[in-house]
Amino acid sequence: MARTLGNKPGFHHLLTRFTISRRPLQTLAYEELRHSVDPEPYRATAFVLHGLLGSARNWRSFSRALLSNLSNPSGWRLVLVDLRNHGRSAEIEGLNPPHDLVNAAQDLAHLVKSQGWPWPDVVLGHSMGGKVALQFAESCARGHYGGSAKFPKQLWVLDSVPGEVIRENSDGEVEKVLQTLQSLPSSVPSRKWLMNHLTELGFSKSLSHWIGSNLKKHGDHETWAFDLDVAVQMFNSYQEKSYWPLLEHPPKDMEIAVVRGENSDRWDAEDIEQLESLANREGDGSEGKVSVHVLPESGHWVHVDNPKGLREIVAPKISSLRP
Repeated sequence: MARTLGNKPGFHHLLTRFTISRRPLQTLAYEELRHSVDPEPYRATAFVLHGLLGSARNWRSFSRALLSNLSNPSGWRLVLVDLRNHGRSAEIEGLNPPHDLVNAAQDLAHLVKSQGWPWPDVVLGHSMGGKVALQFAESCARGHYGGSAKFPKQLWVLDSVPGEVIRENSDGEVEKVLQTLQSLPSSVPSRKWLMNHLTELGFSKSLSHWIGSNLKKHGDHETWAFDLDVAVQMFNSYQEKSYWPLLEHPPKDMEIAVVRGENSDRWDAEDIEQLESLANREGDGSEGKVSVHVLPESGHWVHVDNPKGLREIVAPKISSLRP
């Protein structure tokens, strides 16, 4: 199923294709962005991956603007993916457990194969999506997706700590959200009721609005669009997995670009020091490289806090690939 949105001024005839893939059952839902009404065949693809309890639609606005800011936008296609148990993929059967980063990344490989697509040149992921991107690259490099799989030329990890998340070093915001949701009934009277309830518990309005975006209408009340237990399993996997070995030895010809929000509370001094050390390391060309970028005036929600600044970091590097 696909539908095309009308063009918006200022986006140079940007075409947005919202496509829900249901063939086979294990295939994820996704949205496709192209540049023009009658696009020439694309020559390069970038996948965009959201974070925990997010969805592809959270990244529409940023992705449209990013595509328009590429030096050759007509040669690119952006695929905004709903990860398992998120967005419209939550409705798709057959995405079997365990619900962890390994299987979330393998879902991407299944999507590529089922659609007969070329492997993505760029994978960009925020928060949990950043670790799914790292897992995807690692599995590609290890041959887990078969001999035809090609790892991305660029991997963008947006405000996602590559290593284990030590709970003592975390403010526990996500844990508090999940615990609060577990304490609520499976259905609530309305989105407004939920947002008021969450703000009374001390959550910010923006965070409450983000959580409320995961509700769906069911009769005269609202229910969760995702399976909460599965979300907890995915978050636990996100906390437990470490990809420092991948950053220490990136595959040849791959760049792993890490963007850290200047005011993000997700990083400790040791993580920052380790990243900077890897980025400053002199290479001999036998391996890929790591780059680090600090996004000013931004916390964890980089695409919301400073979308223009994030585009100015990402667009030139993606454009340098010249499809």
